[in-house]
Amino acid sequence: METSLYEPVKRFLEALGYRVKGEIGSCDLVGLRDDDPTVVVIGELKLTFNLELLLQGVDRMNVGDEIWLAAKLSARGKGRESDPRYRNLCRRLGLGLLGVADSGHVDILVSPTAPMPRKDPRRRSRLVEEHKRRQGDPVAGGGTRKPIMTAYRQQALGCAAAMAAAPQRPRDLKRAFPDAQKILRRNVYGWFERAERGVYALTAAGHSALAAWMPAPAPIADREDAEATE
Repeated sequence: METSLYEPVKRFLEALGYRVKGEIGSCDLVGLRDDDPTVVVIGELKLTFNLELLLQGVDRMNVGDEIWLAAKLSARGKGRESDPRYRNLCRRLGLGLLGVADSGHVDILVSPTAPMPRKDPRRRSRLVEEHKRRQGDPVAGGGTRKPIMTAYRQQALGCAAAMAAAPQRPRDLKRAFPDAQKILRRNVYGWFERAERGVYALTAAGHSALAAWMPAPAPIADREDAEATE
């Protein structure tokens, strides 16, 4: 799966000074620099170098400043990455090309240049805002089979965890979760219900979501046994 390429490409971009997070918007990964958040780096992952990868790169050019396309290197070195026409097309489009070996080593096949297309400021700002609001890096880029842990879902799960023992008021949750009032009222996932005026409780769906997304930690005795075997 494409997710197997995520960690090698993430390490490559982090070595260039970017903070990388996966599955931001429709992008497999997005990187920002702390000292220059105006530069947006986008990466797209595929198991092979193909037309779809190029098309994704072209689509990302109106929101990113630097676009990297990454795929696995072919076993015998006879894949598209060895085709000079493919490399030249990437070069003309201003797309960077990365080859990922089975060992995880990443080779620069083509360096990106300044892209020509005009930026889409709305899409670009959404990427930057989601990257900033998301806590940590909970999703490996390249996956498509499960819901994405967005910043909104992270806050909703945080509210649900705080309500697991007893109903809560949105204003009591707001300090830890700024969007708590909006999340509880909209109830996008069906996790919350109004227990009384101004007080919300967790539904059965909410308890199930907590169990699925935030499994309970192992008992202390089990953790001590695990640590003892390390």
